[in-house]
Amino acid sequence: MPAAPRSGAADIPVRSGEEPWTDAELAQVRKELEGEAIGLRADIDRVTSQIAERLSDSVVDAGDDQADAGAKAYEREHDFALTQNARDLLDQTERALGRIDAGTYGVCESCGKAIGKARLLAFPRAILCVECKQREERR
Repeated sequence: MPAAPRSGAADIPVRSGEEPWTDAELAQVRKELEGEAIGLRADIDRVTSQIAERLSDSVVDAGDDQADAGAKAYEREHDFALTQNARDLLDQTERALGRIDAGTYGVCESCGKAIGKARLLAFPRAILCVECKQREERR
C-alpha cells in the first residue's frame, strides 16, 4: 500500500538556514497559484477566441494587399505564441498545485534535495533547486 502523501507545510523541505514553512505561507502560495491558473485560463480562452476571429477574417480579407496580409499573419502568429506560452505557464502552475497536493512540493525533481523556501516564494512553480537549474541552463 503506498504511503499517504505529505500535505502539511511543516513537511516541505527547506534549505539550511531557512525557517520551516508555515501553514499560512503554504496557503498563500496555493492561493496565488490558483489565482494565476484562473487568470491564465481566461487569457487562453480570450486569445483563442481572437485567433478564431482572425482566421475567419482572413477569408473575408482575401483581397488584402501583401502588407496587410503580412501584418495579419504576424498578428496570428503572435497570438499563437502567446497562447502557447500561457498554456506552458498554466501547465507549470497546475503541476505545482499537484505537487502541493501530493506532498512533493519543495523537492528538486533532479537531485531530490530541498528546492528552498526562498526560491519557492520567489518562483512557486520551481521544480529544480538552484544548483540543478544552473546545471540545466549550462547545457
